[in-house]
Amino acid sequence: MRAVVVAAAVAFIISLFGTPVAIRVFTALKAGQPIRSLGLASNEGKKGTPAMGGVVFIVATVIAYVAGHLALVTLPEGQIAQVKPTMTALVLLGLFVFCGALGFVDDFIKVRQRNSDGLSARGKLLGQAIIGTGFGVAALYVASSNGETVASEHISFVRDISWLDVGKVGSVMVFVFVITAMSNGVNLTDGLDGLATGVSALVLGAYALIGFWQYRHWCADEAYVRTNDYCYQVRDPLEIAMIAAAAAAACVGFLWWNTSPARIFMGDVGALGLGALIGGLAVATRTTLLSILIGGLFVIITVTWVIQIVSFRTTGKRVFRMVPLHHHFELGGWSEVNIVVRFWTVAGVCLAMGLGVFYSDYLAAVG
Repeated sequence: MRAVVVAAAVAFIISLFGTPVAIRVFTALKAGQPIRSLGLASNEGKKGTPAMGGVVFIVATVIAYVAGHLALVTLPEGQIAQVKPTMTALVLLGLFVFCGALGFVDDFIKVRQRNSDGLSARGKLLGQAIIGTGFGVAALYVASSNGETVASEHISFVRDISWLDVGKVGSVMVFVFVITAMSNGVNLTDGLDGLATGVSALVLGAYALIGFWQYRHWCADEAYVRTNDYCYQVRDPLEIAMIAAAAAAACVGFLWWNTSPARIFMGDVGALGLGALIGGLAVATRTTLLSILIGGLFVIITVTWVIQIVSFRTTGKRVFRMVPLHHHFELGGWSEVNIVVRFWTVAGVCLAMGLGVFYSDYLAAVG
């Protein structure tokens, strides 16, 4: 527990006080987010607001992980001993950093060319596929000393579903799909001040709780297993909890400056990185299908976007006024703050239901 608290505290402090520095630096570099009006009230006055703010909470999370990891082991002399990072940490933080780097390239192109196009959709998907495949292979093929891997060959819900064995190759493909889908889901949600940041903080907080609960009921804990039949077959759940808590706290620190009126945007560097991390957490905790509920708002926004695209291309008609979904309500007269708060509420209800399903499975097993 100490490591999780230390990591969260360090991430929050670095993000809270590091974001103003980033605002000044990116403003001086004229790294403002290109804005297309599209008739949206929320876009008025945002031209020139610095983007790429996601760099702050990615760096904060990595540093916080190191701090939390060092807090795990204390020598008798009071000196902190270094502990090698686990494969779980390398996969999760690797997804966060590398997909964030992909988003950084996208943001840089936008800023450099002074337009909102950036990387092509095909370019983003290719980059996400390459990153997802690389870390998917590491998650499936690099086992710990007891044979446990970060990901599983089974599709999971609250835990692995025994009869849904897709094999290693199939599991890597599922891994890539989850990372890509969640990464783009967060990116689509990032359209109003504080919306994606707040929702991501909630979802990451939920995964911190799941990771810590799994750590307290872990099959690798012999002392626990000797007295209990029910345990979670996952790898490095404390690492999962630490990283999720650090990322959630970093988002909260960033939200101080990102909420309306935002002084900085997370940009694609933040959105793609956060989505990849959330997808990685879903796979690592064996809650892949449950992530549809825990990250319910991201799923809703993605599904409505797909519906709009398919409808327009096949019938020429729009189902919504505009997508992503938050712009539909904005054109309907809702204020930006009202949309953000209400969408936060929807996200909170979704993840509460997800946590309820997760815990009810435990109660049913031990009851």
